Amino acid sequence: MSLQSPLPGEMPRTISQAKQRAKIMRKDLFSRGIKISYSQALERVAAEIGYRDWNTAVARLSNEPPFRIQVGDTVSGTYLKQPFTGQVLAVREIGGGSHFEVTLHFDEPVDVVSFDSFSAFRQRVNVTVDDTGVSPSKTSDGEPHMVIWPLASAVA
Repeated sequence: MSLQSPLPGEMPRTISQAKQRAKIMRKDLFSRGIKISYSQALERVAAEIGYRDWNTAVARLSNEPPFRIQVGDTVSGTYLKQPFTGQVLAVREIGGGSHFEVTLHFDEPVDVVSFDSFSAFRQRVNVTVDDTGVSPSKTSDGEPHMVIWPLASAVA
């Protein structure tokens, strides 16, 4: 199953990531002929991340610290629906802490074109993300341009 957040091997750390995972899970299952309600998908995500039910997951996830990254951090995520890992080169808080302008350098260039006939690779990008690491800008099908998940901090 292709899940937008987080990348395989990582679990949602915020309520919005868990909800997004549930939406994608439900859509993926539906495409395979399995119909489940959104609340059933939420319960499955809760179990997947180690909680007995969705209410427990919400209570625990809401206690997680807000999204914070700093220069030198290693991050992963998706850029124009393509998975990446990379390093934070610059961060500037905007909107009183509700958004951040972030410059990232990807470990491997990301193809930002979805056509088979040509490619356009980007390795360094400047994006705006909210305080959950998700860009307010969306693709034509409604997916965020950027989703960032902190992996490790270079500063101890």
